[in-house]
Amino acid sequence: MDYAKAGAVVIILLLAAAAAAAEIYRETHCFRVTRYKVPAEKLAGILRNVKILFLSDLHNCTYGNENERLLRSIRDEEPDLILIGGDMLVGKAGAPYETALHFVEQLPAICPTVYANGNHELRMKEDTETYGDAYRVYKNTLEKRGVHFLEDSRIRVELGDVSLQICGLELPSSTYKKFRKDRITASDIEGHFGFPASADTYTILLAHNPAYMDAYLEWGADMVLSGHLHGGLIRVPGIGGIVTPQGFLFPRYSGEMTRKGSQTVIVSRGLGTHTLNIRLFNTPELISIQLGGDQ
Repeated sequence: MDYAKAGAVVIILLLAAAAAAAEIYRETHCFRVTRYKVPAEKLAGILRNVKILFLSDLHNCTYGNENERLLRSIRDEEPDLILIGGDMLVGKAGAPYETALHFVEQLPAICPTVYANGNHELRMKEDTETYGDAYRVYKNTLEKRGVHFLEDSRIRVELGDVSLQICGLELPSSTYKKFRKDRITASDIEGHFGFPASADTYTILLAHNPAYMDAYLEWGADMVLSGHLHGGLIRVPGIGGIVTPQGFLFPRYSGEMTRKGSQTVIVSRGLGTHTLNIRLFNTPELISIQLGGDQ
């Protein structure tokens, strides 16, 4: 046996493991701003582009004292609108929601803020035996601060000469179960809202789980904003995310912008982690969208 070669291999493996551990630590303690430019034929002729920030999957994580670094980055972007895609807190027994609440309640002072639930908020909302009135208190407090909650509902937002329809979808908790995927169609989406997507007004759909993207697009959303997958935990260059929270490998959408004709899909890699505190080649992100008729 060549002990020198074996020792060299061990050293290389140890160095690789140490480098991966250091990168995982770095990526779970920082974030970046990802900027996209999105053209919109329905907005042709507007006087200026609209800046939208999309936040998702913070999971009570903090960047600086009371999230001062994240708040500073949000203010520096000078947004016209903030959209939240859910899972800002952790829906587990005993997990506090105050961290998320204190952060989100500061956003309406920056610009209009619209919030659609993820599976963690939905869990708190439905399981009152475990969580008591925590969701009601969380939601009511944020609404008093000016946050608009969308639970299978919509809101029209007027930003100067730009009119947007924002829809917040709340799929049943069964769509988040491990190792299964429900059948969701465009008709199901219309059934949740009671109306089709607007043919005239630019429609943004906040839909936490990107697993049902085909249905969202067929329903007619001009832009779909999703999260939930945390970028697939580990990302492989040229391939994307590795695994979903439901246990499926190599999801089609995991942390990127995709154009489908005139429609736009943006899936956030999220801002935090929970349970499996792992990210590799998958830096958390705050998404900044420049939306306009002429890009």
